[in-house]
Amino acid sequence: MLPDDLYLWCAPGAPALLPDGSAAVIAVHGPDAAADAVTGGLWLVPLNGGAPRVLTRGFADSAPQVSADGRWVVFIRRTADGPGQVHVVEAAGGEPVALTDAPLGAQQPVVSPDSRRVAYVARVPEPGRYERGGKPGAEPPRLVTELRYRADGLGYVRDRERAVFVVDLPPLASPGAGVPQDAPEPVRISPAGLDVNGPRWLPDGSGVTVVAARHGAREVDLRRDAVVLPVPPSPAPDVAAEDQAAPVLGAVRPVTDADAGSTLAVGAVLPDPDGARVWLLAADMGASGRDCVAALTGLFVLEVAADGTPVGAPVRLTDPERVDLDPGVLVAADGGVLVAPLREGAVHLVRVEPDATVAELLGGTDVVTSATHAAGRTVAVRATPDSAGDLVVVTDGGARALTDLSARLRATGRLRRPQPVTALAPDGYRVEGWLTTPDPERFGAGPHPTILMIHGGPFAQYTHALFDEVQVLAAAGYAVVHGNPRGSAGRGRAHGRAIRHAFGTVDADDVLALLDHVLADERLDATRTGVMGGSYGGYLTAWLTTRTERFTAAIVERGFLDPVSFVGSSDIGWFFGQENVGDPAVEPELVAAQSPMAHVGAVRTPTLVIHSEQDWRCPVEQGQRWFTELRLRGVPAELLLFPGEGHELSRSGLPSHRVARFEHVLRWWARHLPVGAARVTADA
Repeated sequence: MLPDDLYLWCAPGAPALLPDGSAAVIAVHGPDAAADAVTGGLWLVPLNGGAPRVLTRGFADSAPQVSADGRWVVFIRRTADGPGQVHVVEAAGGEPVALTDAPLGAQQPVVSPDSRRVAYVARVPEPGRYERGGKPGAEPPRLVTELRYRADGLGYVRDRERAVFVVDLPPLASPGAGVPQDAPEPVRISPAGLDVNGPRWLPDGSGVTVVAARHGAREVDLRRDAVVLPVPPSPAPDVAAEDQAAPVLGAVRPVTDADAGSTLAVGAVLPDPDGARVWLLAADMGASGRDCVAALTGLFVLEVAADGTPVGAPVRLTDPERVDLDPGVLVAADGGVLVAPLREGAVHLVRVEPDATVAELLGGTDVVTSATHAAGRTVAVRATPDSAGDLVVVTDGGARALTDLSARLRATGRLRRPQPVTALAPDGYRVEGWLTTPDPERFGAGPHPTILMIHGGPFAQYTHALFDEVQVLAAAGYAVVHGNPRGSAGRGRAHGRAIRHAFGTVDADDVLALLDHVLADERLDATRTGVMGGSYGGYLTAWLTTRTERFTAAIVERGFLDPVSFVGSSDIGWFFGQENVGDPAVEPELVAAQSPMAHVGAVRTPTLVIHSEQDWRCPVEQGQRWFTELRLRGVPAELLLFPGEGHELSRSGLPSHRVARFEHVLRWWARHLPVGAARVTADA
């Protein structure tokens, strides 16, 4: 990939199936150079043959949901200069109509079982804040009294809590007649003071389940409950609006209850269509409510009575030490559910029954990002080593692809397939990763300069999926090794907890073992190596430069570099550092032993520091201080700052910023690890 090939990158969002299983609706998005944004619309993709067709052509349409009667497609439409709003269009096609005009936008629409209403989430601003055309600097001061008061990628959150609203779908006179313009007014169903997420309808339409932290200790721990919000009946159609009774919000009913002793941090809740049980994706936070390091997301089932009252406690159906599930995949499927376990660089798709019976649907090196099920058919979005994501229909033999959205990228001839590698750490521990080498027709047989790339998290994983970071470096003539050291996800709880209060120990051993293993390959130049990483990867990159001078140069991006200042400056600083490296107020020596900033005087490696000015996860002061400390000590260093961007710059920043970042990365490596002249071909 060249940096500008980013504009060929295309991937689908989560699919929705028509009730008869004949076709799926997906959002297809990609970076747009002219708009300098990610844009795209909805596609209708037949499952039994036939070409996909465009259903909507908005600036950015996403999150499609199909009504149970098959008539409606409800989705979120974002404009070039405005937030997303709930829209509806007939599944047969037509002109979409907006159902909401929320001041800060709407998200997560879900259609009721009777196809008559839509529940959605919207942030509700305090009066006088976040007004369209207003001046943020003229707003009243904020009085902060809670630990959780801001979030990366958003900003302050306490003055714009998330609420659930319900809006009636407008009636159709006849199929194809179009959507009436006088849509009903939305009704808020969540009480003030309750920040909610992830709505799902109860089977009878009498309520909506959501996830919320509502317990007394919610400001000092990480637990979250599943609760039910009762939904008032729809207004009578034959009564004038001014004569309708105001809706009365029912009491919030807990499904799990942290105040009653639940230790779960619920991530998703799904009422089973038969009404007999509720499914949960949750991680156990332990007795402290904050034991989050490598806390595996598991599948739980909770039996409920006819009125929705829980019967007993949630039962975990997956192994708490070995199985970690993607928190974004939880789909009802004919009495069971579909979930997506992380497995050594892959994300599989499995079906789990209430008795814990498991059937694997997609495995191998597949990386499943979403799925849905209807009429006995299952479709999923799957990424592979040569695809950023495609819609597939699950078959008895695996899967059949319905789209080929990465075809234009492959057609450039610049993609390189990573090769799996396995190394042994000094203590004999198995370390898994990938080696990607440059095209020998363009760059010869080597030896090539080699870059060690380290992921963030740390409890995350590199996967088999097509990865733009690796492809850009390989296309520029670099060999790239990347992998999943101890501390990563995908290999169970013990693997993830191996570096708790021990950052920079066995994790450093593991990534160096991977590097040394691949450097035995004669195609790689062991004398010319670089190291780079972002977030925790930025941490470990900086840490390695405090311990060795073997690297010719380094790139430290959005790094966790000083655990002490991180406590008060990061949105997660109130718990992340203490749980992962220790409490600097109580264990200063332990924390200092893992802190790159405490050892910055040992660095001699030229370093490019990349940071975003609006990063509230690893605040910009972390990168600024690292740059300053290096320059004060005479170490060659540069600081590259991106205005208006947060922690997710490399994944979801402005396309122009992402391309510029690639160009600066290549500029830095070209200076410190120059590549021999490539043999340029006509199609290169």
